[in-house]
Amino acid sequence: MVHTILTHPGGAHKDDVLAVCVLAARSGAPIVRRVPTPEELNDPGVAVVDIGGEHDPERSNFDHHHFGREHPPTCALSLVLGDLGLYDDALLFCPWLEPAEWFDSRGPKKTAAFLEVPRKAISQLHSPIDGTLLRSFARSSEHQAGEPVYEFMRMVGQDLLDYLRVVRERIAFVAEHAERWSIPVGEDVIEAVFLPRTDPPAEEPSNAVAAYIRSEGLVSTITAIVYPDRRGAGYGIGRYEDHPKLDFSQVEGEADVHFAHKSGFMCKTSATEPDRLRELTAGAWLR
Repeated sequence: MVHTILTHPGGAHKDDVLAVCVLAARSGAPIVRRVPTPEELNDPGVAVVDIGGEHDPERSNFDHHHFGREHPPTCALSLVLGDLGLYDDALLFCPWLEPAEWFDSRGPKKTAAFLEVPRKAISQLHSPIDGTLLRSFARSSEHQAGEPVYEFMRMVGQDLLDYLRVVRERIAFVAEHAERWSIPVGEDVIEAVFLPRTDPPAEEPSNAVAAYIRSEGLVSTITAIVYPDRRGAGYGIGRYEDHPKLDFSQVEGEADVHFAHKSGFMCKTSATEPDRLRELTAGAWLR
């Protein structure tokens, strides 16, 4: 059982803060920001994060800075999640994790190249929420349970742990109930995943279907998703991964379509019959 979380002093970065958030959620241990002693590095009860020069999960040491230049992009959060057996799911279902690994181990220029965006986009996407938390964390050398910064960090860590637990439950639910549709449109075929209405209902149905698609390795295959509308008795129909040949604004004039987003990425319909849902999906196909 971890009784102390220790990380480096000075400026704080997203990877060490998130790693500490997860450990705080797991242990409720106080956080200390200073250089670890040899005794602390050898004590499994002291989680040493992003400092210490070694990665040894059995002794709760989670540093990546000694990895060679050719080592895959890795950060402190990667190491903590790996020790918890959650890294693979986090990499699959948390799209922000891989850029965080690149940014911390390769810097903003190479991260921008990896994301195929201009260098300035890295700064443009920075959130003031990130900045406030990082500065607040760096401002003090110790953080204890019950303090606002600590409790916010614990909430962030718990939310991530809960998400990674729940996403697998939702994937299993979709796998049990979903259908694969192949909808012919002229010479084309729309590949879709349909989740019927169930009792009890699916939680976050569109997100659950999207996670199922990723988990099954169908990202390059599926074009559309059809899922129960949480605000009505009908269904939502959306393009998966912004497929360029689906535009649901094309069906906004249909009597049973009560909302179609002007950008065309989804619509809401009162229709419940699978055949009609297939027709509406086909009607959005750009010919």
